[in-house]
Amino acid sequence: MTQAIDRLLTIMQQLRDPVSGCEWDNAQHYDSLISHTVEETYEVVDAIERRDYQDLKSELGDLLFQIVFYARLAEEQQRFNFHDICQAVSDKLVARHPHIFSNEAQITEQRWEQLTSAERHAKAQYSLLDDIPLALPALMRAEKIQKRCASVGFDWQQVEPVIAKVYEELQEVEQELSLPATNQARIEEELGDLLFATVNLCRHLNVKAERALHYANQKFVRRFTQLEQHLTENEQTLAEATLSEMEQVWQHIKQTEYE
Repeated sequence: MTQAIDRLLTIMQQLRDPVSGCEWDNAQHYDSLISHTVEETYEVVDAIERRDYQDLKSELGDLLFQIVFYARLAEEQQRFNFHDICQAVSDKLVARHPHIFSNEAQITEQRWEQLTSAERHAKAQYSLLDDIPLALPALMRAEKIQKRCASVGFDWQQVEPVIAKVYEELQEVEQELSLPATNQARIEEELGDLLFATVNLCRHLNVKAERALHYANQKFVRRFTQLEQHLTENEQTLAEATLSEMEQVWQHIKQTEYE
C-alpha cells in the first residue's frame, strides 16, 4: 500500500518537474483543475450506477490523482503536502467518532452537532451556514442548508406544513404569472422558492433531491428515446408528428412501463 502511494507521489513530482516534466501538468494551477475534479467525480458516480466495478477502480484512481495534484501544488508553495491531508482527515474522523475511538457511548444526532459545531468554532466560523460550499449543485446545497438549520430546531416536525409550503410557493408562481406585466426576475425568484420548498419536502421524506431529479432525467430520456424509436418505425419524424400524436405515444410508453 505504502509503495503504491509513494510511486504515485513520485510520478506526480516528475510530471511537475520544471525542466523534464510535462508541459500540460506544469501549466496547471488550483483553479484550472476544478473542472477536471468535478468531471472525475461524476465519472465515479457513473461507474457506480452502471455497477462497472473495473471502471470504478480506474475512475477512483483518476479522482485520487486530482487530490495528489492539489497536494503537489500546495507542497511546491510550502502550504501542506499529501501526508498533511491524510493526517488532517484522520484527525477529523477520530474526533467525530468518539464512540469508536474513545470510551464515549453511542453518538447521538445532538452530540454529532456539538462535535461539528466545535469544528466551526475552531475555524472562527461566524454563521452556522458559513462552511456550506457555494460550488455545490444547487439542490444539494439547499438540502445541506436545511439540514444544518434543522440541527438547531429551525424546522417543521411534521410533513403536512412542508407540503403546504410547496403549494404556497406554487401559488405565488401562478400569481406572478397572472400579472399584466411579466417580471422575469420575480418569476425566477418565485420558482427558486418553489424548488427550495420541494427540496425540503424531499428531505422530510428521506429522499435525496439531487438523486431523485437524476433518476427523473434518466426516465425522461429513456421514454423520449422510445418515442423517437416509435415514430421512426412508423416512418415519422419528430418534426412531422403533432404534439397530440406524440402525447398519445408518450402515454402508451408510460402505461407499458408499469404493466
